[in-house]
Amino acid sequence: MPYFTTADGTRLHFADQGTGAPVLCLAGLTRNGADFDHVAPHLPDLRLIRPDYRGRGQSDWAEPATYAIPQEAQDTLALMDHLGLDKAAILGTSRGGLIAMVIAATAKDRLTAVALNDIGPDLSEQGLKVIRNYIGKNPAQATYAEAAEFRARSWVQFKNVPIERWLAEVENHYEQTPDGLVIRYDPKLRDAVLAAGAQPAPDLWPLFDALGGLPLALIRGANSDLLTPETAAEMQRRRPDMIFADVPDRGHVPFLDEPVALDALMQWKAHL
Repeated sequence: MPYFTTADGTRLHFADQGTGAPVLCLAGLTRNGADFDHVAPHLPDLRLIRPDYRGRGQSDWAEPATYAIPQEAQDTLALMDHLGLDKAAILGTSRGGLIAMVIAATAKDRLTAVALNDIGPDLSEQGLKVIRNYIGKNPAQATYAEAAEFRARSWVQFKNVPIERWLAEVENHYEQTPDGLVIRYDPKLRDAVLAAGAQPAPDLWPLFDALGGLPLALIRGANSDLLTPETAAEMQRRRPDMIFADVPDRGHVPFLDEPVALDALMQWKAHL
């Protein structure tokens, strides 16, 4: 498995597949590169580079204070340097999209295009509350099957999702042990997120505006509790050229292999 070591000595895992235009696939807050397993088969002509952030997936756990978007942006640029990439596109899910915006504001010359999956510069307090409630905690369900059934029954923002999809999701997010399911990330990520939330919320719109001039797509779950229709509309107002898809029957976040999402990605890919 490919790894590289950051300047502070943290060993980070990544997957690197394909030979086309390079696209960094940046996952959500508690998730990892396998988040893109569903969409990867639909992008065979791209080079998909899928890192696990520090403290997540197969990467080393680190000092919790470094579980922060600016550090994760630095790690992303360090991965590009490790791979010898002067430029790359970013397909960013949730936190991954925020990282993309930080890179646009600080190292825009390294980017060729950005696609955002259910994320914007204004985050709904309702969605943030949901994140704060679950982060850093093992699920109550004891097995993959129980966790998949729970999601199918309880995640009401999602409709028409086969149980096999939920099973694949929980198998990626958790380790099944004799004592129950265990999260695949450092539980201290919770401390970093709660500490960040205790500070006044920064204005992220300048980071979004930093994407100006780059090919841009936004894929939103129509039932998202994190990215509101109002924020998505303002993003469209500021970037009328932005490719936009509102994915029906999906909350936070779409899987990206839905037909509407794929149509938007194919339009975006044409600019790479």
